Amino acid sequence: MAKLQLSVSPHIHSGRSTRRIMLDVILALLPTTVAGVWLFGWRALALVAVCVLSCVLFEALFCVVMKKTQTVEDLSAIVTGLLLGLNLSVNLPIWQAVVGSAFAIIVVKCLFGGLGCNFVNPAITARVFMLIAFGSMVKQAFPVGVDAVSGATPLTEIASGNVPSLSDLFLGRIGGAIGEVCSLAILLGGVYLIVRRVITWHIPVAMIGSTFLFTFLWNGMDVMVAIASILSGGLLLGAIFMATDYVTSPTTGWGKIIFGAGAGLITVLIRLFGNYPEGVSFAILLMNILTPYIDSWTSHKLFGGAKA
Repeated sequence: MAKLQLSVSPHIHSGRSTRRIMLDVILALLPTTVAGVWLFGWRALALVAVCVLSCVLFEALFCVVMKKTQTVEDLSAIVTGLLLGLNLSVNLPIWQAVVGSAFAIIVVKCLFGGLGCNFVNPAITARVFMLIAFGSMVKQAFPVGVDAVSGATPLTEIASGNVPSLSDLFLGRIGGAIGEVCSLAILLGGVYLIVRRVITWHIPVAMIGSTFLFTFLWNGMDVMVAIASILSGGLLLGAIFMATDYVTSPTTGWGKIIFGAGAGLITVLIRLFGNYPEGVSFAILLMNILTPYIDSWTSHKLFGGAKA
């Protein structure tokens, strides 16, 4: 007689590992990284490299000091460093990038137990910390060949009633952070992640769509302004690469839609009424905090299970 073996879930494995998923994210970020270096010059590459190396080093040192198994092999520290570096202005002092990396890895990630235990996205939280701590974070840089004296960031132009060229927004001939200016490169990475089934459409579409809708309604149903708003700032980078973080976003389909729509609404509110030039980071951070409640509201009741 065959024995019945009982074991805890999961019983079905996809064959995917954390390392494989992180590698896919790194590959998806390559077009954005290359575009950033092409537009801003070699200092952009240096700044991103400093963030990546700092994040890996701080995680490795933390594991050594705390006598834990090394976790840098899962590549998550590289992803955090890439995302943080791409969210920074190219003229940011290098030492501030190192401080931001330390905050992301040690404070946000490792002190909460490491990958899978942090309740907010490390790169997003580090960027918010740096916005509050360092005044240089609000100084926007411009690509090589773009007049930084007469030029203005897209969100500044939109606020003043001028709609930037959509081709400039799409190709990155605008001011902003290293990885947020070239919409084409970001979208290429997003398509790769969806095709590879690393992410689903729910959060990016909900966040981008709600930003478009609320901006469209606020600006007298001006389609051009609404389109410019989703191609400006860090909206695409945040919606595709950071709001979709497995650990800090909802697990249910409706939960993801609520998460994305809420992040889009908060982004628009901060852009309209806030003191900071961009609201994407704050919006995602706030929705990260609400993720457990969203999961609770949208989770399916187990068959035969008792009411909560």
